[in-house]
Amino acid sequence: MPHLDILKAAASSNQWMAIYPELLLGSLALVLLALEIILPKKQHAVIPSVAIIGQIGVLIWLAFNFHTVFLKPEHAYTFSGLLHHSEVGQFMRVFFLLASILVCVLGTIALAKQKMPRIEFFHIVLVVSAAMMLLAQSNNFILLFVALETVTVGFYILVSYFRTNPLSLEAGLKYLIMGALSSGLLLFGIVLLYGVAGNPTLPGSSANPMDFTALHTFLLANPNNFLASIGIVLVLSGVAFKIGAVPFQIWIPDVYQGAPTPVTAFLAVASKAAGFSLLLILTQNVFTPYEKLTTPVLAIMAAATILFGNLAALTQHNVKRLIGLSGVSHAGYLLIGVVAAGSQPLAIGAIYFYLFAYLLASFAVFGVMTHVAGGDDADQDLAHYSDLAKTHPFLGAVLAIGLGSLAGIPPLAGFMGKLLIFVAAFKAGLHVLLVVAIVGVVISIYYYFGWIKAAFFETWRAPLLEGETDLRPMCTPVGIMAGVALAMLALATVVLGCYQGAFGDWLLALKF
Repeated sequence: MPHLDILKAAASSNQWMAIYPELLLGSLALVLLALEIILPKKQHAVIPSVAIIGQIGVLIWLAFNFHTVFLKPEHAYTFSGLLHHSEVGQFMRVFFLLASILVCVLGTIALAKQKMPRIEFFHIVLVVSAAMMLLAQSNNFILLFVALETVTVGFYILVSYFRTNPLSLEAGLKYLIMGALSSGLLLFGIVLLYGVAGNPTLPGSSANPMDFTALHTFLLANPNNFLASIGIVLVLSGVAFKIGAVPFQIWIPDVYQGAPTPVTAFLAVASKAAGFSLLLILTQNVFTPYEKLTTPVLAIMAAATILFGNLAALTQHNVKRLIGLSGVSHAGYLLIGVVAAGSQPLAIGAIYFYLFAYLLASFAVFGVMTHVAGGDDADQDLAHYSDLAKTHPFLGAVLAIGLGSLAGIPPLAGFMGKLLIFVAAFKAGLHVLLVVAIVGVVISIYYYFGWIKAAFFETWRAPLLEGETDLRPMCTPVGIMAGVALAMLALATVVLGCYQGAFGDWLLALKF
């Protein structure tokens, strides 16, 4: 019974406690659907609160059990090597949980302005978050692809969730087409690597070439294989779509504009972080024997991404398109960190610090956007922010802190994130990329401060004629839950910029 023995050996490595956060999120998602069936319709308003409180509970549990037995080398690989547990993986779990909680908070505000089903939104967010957690810990192309497609399919639904809005449907269709293209590129690259690494006539071939460790061994033994090089480029292209890097960024402005604002935030922060977490795993662990190929490809991509994102954002008046294109430039800065990580271990920690600072600032800005947005979520113009600081001082202050951090203004967290990336790039000798990055920062100050100017300084508007009404949307009052979340995001952005302390030291020391 050799097959039975193989199955028993595989089952022995299925340590279900190793993925308890993902299991809890999946169970919570099912509970939400059950509550929708069980509870009377008048009580459905409590279900989003159940989702938020449940996730906070998972986050607290994860925080108290951060250093689990599965971080020890002898227990680090579970499920027959599909998963690799590390401090980086634990940090990304916390990251995605925070992002998911904030998306749900913003979702309660955005969905209140629409006549749309609500419970399904929170259900899908939970499933996507759990898939991102698994993606950040993947150690096999099978799990990588399944988790990545779970995330992507979830976003297909979320992007077009406001189906009564033509722009939301258009965004969903464009994301579907571009997502299918990127999945095809990724899958084709995986198939090429699987085929060439499983070829028994080549040195270092493996019976399980989908495993990252086995593939790395094969690439070490075959450093100049043409098919492997093509496969690596195709895999990197598929990942580049997820992070919105040039030349795979064309979908971002339309999708970010048409998607509901909380979903735009989810795409901008969590999806980008998942992509970079995956990119670091591949470039620093799996594809290192082909560093002479990956480094120039990523370097060129980084420079083009920074310049395109910042220059394209200069002409934008719709703030969702503006924040989307600025997000493209942030992907470029992070790509510099990925390139520098090949010779500077500091760069890995700098990337995760940057991502955390980006989460704080981005959700602060998206929180304000969610409150300012009217019934037409896609129509969010700079003119809608006129006199915001005067009429809603709290929202104006949060917006200024968030945008200042994204621009890299000291003493905010975004400044420290950029500084750490730039220091790593300088030590790695990436002087040309460093110059491009500094130019990008200077350009970005123009459009970020243009947004702040619109909120803090009164701009001239033509006087209303008799019978005309002000077309600017009414700003949603800030509730207790949203107010606490925005205040904590703004405060954390300032504190982390002024004092990094033990948390900053720990982030910079993160290793796979």
